[in-house]
Amino acid sequence: MPEANTQGALIEAQRSFQDRLIHAGLLIPLGVRGLYARSGVFEGIVQGIESLVTREGAWQQAEVMRFPPLFARAHYQRLDHIANFPDLLGSVHCFFGDEREHRAMLAELEAGSDWAGHLRAGESMLVPAACYPLYPTASGSQLPAQGRVVDLETYVFRHEPSDDPARMQMFRQREFVRLGTAEQALEHRDRWLRIGLALLESLRLPVASVLANDPFFGRGGKVMKATQLEQELKYELVVPICSEEHPTAVTSCNCHLDHFGRHFDIHGPDEQPAHTSCVGFGLERITLALLKTHGLDTAAWPLPVRERLGLS
Repeated sequence: MPEANTQGALIEAQRSFQDRLIHAGLLIPLGVRGLYARSGVFEGIVQGIESLVTREGAWQQAEVMRFPPLFARAHYQRLDHIANFPDLLGSVHCFFGDEREHRAMLAELEAGSDWAGHLRAGESMLVPAACYPLYPTASGSQLPAQGRVVDLETYVFRHEPSDDPARMQMFRQREFVRLGTAEQALEHRDRWLRIGLALLESLRLPVASVLANDPFFGRGGKVMKATQLEQELKYELVVPICSEEHPTAVTSCNCHLDHFGRHFDIHGPDEQPAHTSCVGFGLERITLALLKTHGLDTAAWPLPVRERLGLS
C-alpha cells in the first residue's frame, strides 16, 4: 500500500505540474498524451540553453550537423534498437494504393473503422536517439588519429504516452558525440560529465550525477541493464521536477564501447572498430527543470540565471 500511495502521489504531482504549464500557456496540448506545442517564452528558454551549451562546448571545435526527426529504415535495421526497445519505436507508414483502395480507405474512415490498415511501411523511421542518424554517415570510414567530435541536434520520438510533462513523445536532444579510440571516447564521456554538472549548477538547479541504465525491453533486458550498470557505461544528471524521490534525467553521458563502430563499419587509425561516446542535453527537460525550480514567471528568476541564458 505505501508503494501504491507513493506512485499515486507521483502521478498527481505530474498532472498538477502539467496543468500549471498548460494554464500558463507554456505548453499547448495537441490531443495526444505527451505531445505539445511550445510557447514563445518556453522556446526562449530553450534557445538560451542551446546558446549556453554551444559556448561550453566551443573548445572542441566540433563538426556541426543538424538532423531531421526521420532516418532511413535500412539504417535503423542495422541497429539493435528493435530488439532492445520495441515498445519505444515509431515507424512512418504511407499510402501506396490505387484509386480503388483509396475509396475503400475513405469508406472505412467514414464508417469509423481502422482505415490505417491500408497503409504500408515507408522508407523512414522516427529517430529514437539523437546520435543514431550520425553513424550511417560515417559508415565504412577510417577515422584520423584525433578521431571526430560532432555537435548534433534533432527531435527524438519515443512512444511513451504520459501525463508527465517531462516525458514527452517528441522532444529535442542536443549532443556532442565522440568517435575515436576507447581512451578518447571514455575521456569525452568523463569530461562532459563534469562540464554538464557545472553547467546545470550554474543555472542554480539542484542537480546530481547518478549511475544509470537504459530501459531495455523483455526478460533479456534485466541482463542488459545489469551489464550496463556493472561496466558503468551510462551516467545521468538528474533534477527533481515532479518528485524529490524520483528526480528526472535532464542530461545523459554515455559510453557505447565499439557497439556503433561494429554495426556501421567505422574504424580507428589502428583499423579496429571505433569506440563512441556522447553527452546529450534534453532541451525540454532542462527547461521544465528551470520552470519548476525558479517558477513559471521568468522575469522573477535569479538574475545570474537570466544572464546565463540571455533572457531579457
